[in-house]
Amino acid sequence: MRSSTLLVLALSLAAAPLCAQTAPSAVTAPASITDAVNDPARQADKADDARRKVADVMAFADVKPGQKVLELIPGKGYFTRVFSAAVGAQGHVFLVWPDEYAKEDTEGVTASRALLADPHYKNVSVLNQPAAQLSSPEPVDLVFTAQNYHDYPDAFMGKVDMAKFNKQVFAALKPGGLFVIIDHVAPAGTGMQDTDTLHRIDPAIVKKQVEAAGFVFDGESSVLRNPADDHTLKVFDKTIRGHTDQFIYRFRKPRT
Repeated sequence: MRSSTLLVLALSLAAAPLCAQTAPSAVTAPASITDAVNDPARQADKADDARRKVADVMAFADVKPGQKVLELIPGKGYFTRVFSAAVGAQGHVFLVWPDEYAKEDTEGVTASRALLADPHYKNVSVLNQPAAQLSSPEPVDLVFTAQNYHDYPDAFMGKVDMAKFNKQVFAALKPGGLFVIIDHVAPAGTGMQDTDTLHRIDPAIVKKQVEAAGFVFDGESSVLRNPADDHTLKVFDKTIRGHTDQFIYRFRKPRT
């Protein structure tokens, strides 16, 4: 009897790590995020929500009402609109447009200006600054970048020193604040060699660089992973665009 009990216990303990590794990455979104995603003002974005897993991404980023968010290179504002609604009137969203990137993405800059002109997004403001001099007007709860971490070390951005960049992100955050990175996966072991060609980056080098700045790795989500992407195509290739294999990493600034 006792031996049977011990056997069952041993099998349970052996299975526990496997269960933890295979746990789903999707996180139940709180009402504040659900309401933000369902904001009628972002009706035009709804067609992309299932593909981009916006509710899962926001829940993983732990966005809450009243928070301050620093969004790097916001593009046409897809995530911005959700951040704005999720943090609410007591929160704020700072959009960072590096001078170098702004020259390349005039449509994105125009979209940000349109948001600023819309009273619905009065808790949004834009920061124009050199790519190598990231800063925030006040400490923030979250620094977020989607598909743009790989751009910073490239020539058109001035080959930003990523060690200094990640320290600047660290300095912009409140103690306990989060740095969330979404980017296109490059083949394992390639480091940053594909950032300016395929527009991909090896997740391992991102983790190494960010942790070196003092961050603690706080988890990852697989909701944007796609095993059908073999990581050899440029992300703009019509056969994979919009469906690349993407990692989502979350890093935390220690509280002390």
